[in-house]
Amino acid sequence: MSGHSKWHSIRRSKGLLDQKRGALFTKLAREVTVAAREGNSGDPDLNFRLRLAVDKARQANMPSDNIQRAIERGMGKGGEAQLDEVTYEGYAPGGIAIIVQAATDNRNRTAAEVRSTFSKGGGNLGESGSVGWMFANKGLITIEFPEGKQFDPDEVMLQAIDAGADDVEVDGNEVEVYTAFEDLNTVRVALQQAGLPITNVERLMKPTTPFTPDNETTAMGALRLLEKLEDLDDVQKVYTNLDVSEELADKFAESA
Repeated sequence: MSGHSKWHSIRRSKGLLDQKRGALFTKLAREVTVAAREGNSGDPDLNFRLRLAVDKARQANMPSDNIQRAIERGMGKGGEAQLDEVTYEGYAPGGIAIIVQAATDNRNRTAAEVRSTFSKGGGNLGESGSVGWMFANKGLITIEFPEGKQFDPDEVMLQAIDAGADDVEVDGNEVEVYTAFEDLNTVRVALQQAGLPITNVERLMKPTTPFTPDNETTAMGALRLLEKLEDLDDVQKVYTNLDVSEELADKFAESA
């Protein structure tokens, strides 16, 4: 399982996204705002990135009024400060690569918070491009079958590949379909038309070479740093090439 997928699964197991719904809504609203501005359109039918952001907000049960306000902010209405999209690159203990994507109305504040969090976590903030070459810009479509429902993984993989997917990973009742980002919508539509139960569609930075630390202490330290970074108010997404065992992932997920 990729570093991104593993980290996402750990966060979900800890229930942190549900426990911090207010913070989640803020992050989702910022993504909607940035997507509207970057795509120069407040219409999800004409702005695919905005469609992804709006769909994710709706999945989290964000009120429609909140979504509309976020779109209007992205289009320059409402008088609120403009949000800038900023990417930071750095290392966790053990040389584990991390990419942090943020949306902020104050670059100096966000940079200071990210730098401080890296330092306190035993890592260090790097220069632009220091770890970006270890990741590829991809699209991810998650297909999740209900517990107990039988399905043919090979058949699903063939459907995804025929639709234009680059790679497919199966983990229990969950199937992750990776695409070139520019092919994401085409593959999504094809899989929807095939009747597959899609639960998530997003853009991500996928590690090209996952890294497994040689000891548990290093891995746990990196996981704690990832958690601290993702909890920062301005941070939208955190990606890593860290790869850990299911046992270690469960151990961290169960920790306080």
